[in-house]
Amino acid sequence: MLPLKKELTTSFLKYIFHCMVSKEVEMAKKDNKAQFGKIAFVVGLLLAVIAGVVPQVQAYAYTALILVVLGLVVGFINVAEKNVLSLLIAIIALVMIGNAALGVNPISLKYLVPILNNFVAFVGAAGLVVALKVALATTKA
Repeated sequence: MLPLKKELTTSFLKYIFHCMVSKEVEMAKKDNKAQFGKIAFVVGLLLAVIAGVVPQVQAYAYTALILVVLGLVVGFINVAEKNVLSLLIAIIALVMIGNAALGVNPISLKYLVPILNNFVAFVGAAGLVVALKVALATTKA
């Protein structure tokens, strides 16, 4: 009878250890995913500013594509459910400001308009992903 108890105890301990390790691995994966999302946001923000200030970067053919892809990554990874409404309202405001800035181009806004346009492209892609997530979640409910 004693070996059976030892065997049960050993397998139970192995199961507990496996559960703990798998939770740690899952948490590490979530942390890596969140870290990647934060890096994508910072890189997108920096690229939007740099491309707005440096005309050679703005003229690069793939700058807008890179901004959109980074925005998609941020939309998939970074946006928590509690921030969805705030993000969508902020994106609507940014798009409206960006469109209004296209009509006004005084010399004092020489760098602000391209930065804002780049930022709208970056954040707009994230907003698209979030809006699609909300629409899909609404139709499933």
